[in-house]
Parts: sequence; C-alpha cells; structure tokens
Amino acid sequence: MQHLIRQGDVILIPVAKIPRGTKKAPRENGRVILAHGEITGHHHSIIEQDVELVTSEQAGELRAWLSVTADEPVALVHQEHDTLLIPPGRYEVRRQREYTPEALRQVRD
Repeated sequence: MQHLIRQGDVILIPVAKIPRGTKKAPRENGRVILAHGEITGHHHSIIEQDVELVTSEQAGELRAWLSVTADEPVALVHQEHDTLLIPPGRYEVRRQREYTPEALRQVRD
C-alpha cells in the first residue's frame, strides 16, 4: 500500500488512475518539475526518463498528476529538502495551501 509523500509544499497522493482531459507538461532542462519555488527559484524535480507529469487547465497550478513507470523508485529532489524516493505508480500532485483570515493562500517554499 502506498502512502502520501510530502516534500516541502508539494504532496503526492497515490491514485488508481489519472483523469482524462490532461496534457503532458514539458520537461525543463531534462527535468520533470513538480513545482517551482516562488521565493528562492528552487524546484521539486525528477530527472529520470520513465516519469511523466500531466496537468489540466481546470486545475491551474494547484494540481497535476504524476505517472512513474520506471521499474525502480525515482528521486524527487529539491535544493533545500532531503531527496525522496517515489515508488512506481500514479499520483495526484498538489501544492499545499494554508488558511488565513483574509483568504486561502498557497504555502511558499
């Protein structure tokens, strides 16, 4: 059984399937970027080839889906967090938000 995986403001939630109507996100410098840091310019990324990130226009930047088809876990790296190993499977990728009395806001990493 797979569990939630969290690295900074990014959380990966195991899912049975990826919804229809998504489109493949382009790689940046050979990397799949799950999220860019707004303040530091750092990013949550995977370099292995057997990985695909897809997005949906309706989800905006708060939600995407990750498919890991490699035979072994892949490394999720970030310049300020420990590297995490992501097992093969499908995941919903969410950016965490926090509540303030003024409004919901995205967690800054």
